[in-house]
Amino acid sequence: MRGEIEFRGSYALLKVYLGPGERVKVEPGAMVYMKGPVNVETSTGGVWKALKRAVLGGESFFMNTYYSSGDGEIGIAPELPGDIETVHVNGTLFVQSTSFLACDAQVDLDVSFGGFKSFFAGEGIFLLKLQGYGDAAISSFGAIKILELQVGEKITIDTGHVVAFDGSVNYSVRTFGGIKSTLFGGEGLVCDFTGPGRIYVQTRNYPAFVEWIKSLVPRETGSR
Repeated sequence: MRGEIEFRGSYALLKVYLGPGERVKVEPGAMVYMKGPVNVETSTGGVWKALKRAVLGGESFFMNTYYSSGDGEIGIAPELPGDIETVHVNGTLFVQSTSFLACDAQVDLDVSFGGFKSFFAGEGIFLLKLQGYGDAAISSFGAIKILELQVGEKITIDTGHVVAFDGSVNYSVRTFGGIKSTLFGGEGLVCDFTGPGRIYVQTRNYPAFVEWIKSLVPRETGSR
């Protein structure tokens, strides 16, 4: 996937260049513009996989594949304000559902069990699972920081800040501290990662941001 990221930081946009016969899978609704002899093909990619993506992974039932008969260009942007990073998939990459943006056509998109209810702070117990060899584009809420773990190296990350991680990384989800810390400490769930591999984290917590907005909305008291 040949591309270029513009406006890095809060409002990033990915330009993908397509040559004759080249194809790229794109998250539905992410296309900003397309230029040149570019066409789109909408399909499920297999009914069973589509059902798993929609019901379990929180994704669209359909997937858009853009292809070109000549030199074309597509502009892609995520729903949330934040950054974009292109990642080379070399086997398996796990991604939270709101962070998937695009990938090479030969990369397979499925879902995988995440191991804990409310994994990724509200994203559900399933993760998007990208398999194969090629490039993928992921997006974040805020900036993206890449953490490279060596063999046996460990790190603990708040689940609301995890964007993606390599399949070579071992992980387990747990509550933060005891019951009091989980309920009143503001952390909730955390994920323990053990290397080797890459972990992509976002500097802002989308679920926490949503809860903050809800706290500003006046609540009905029941009286009129």
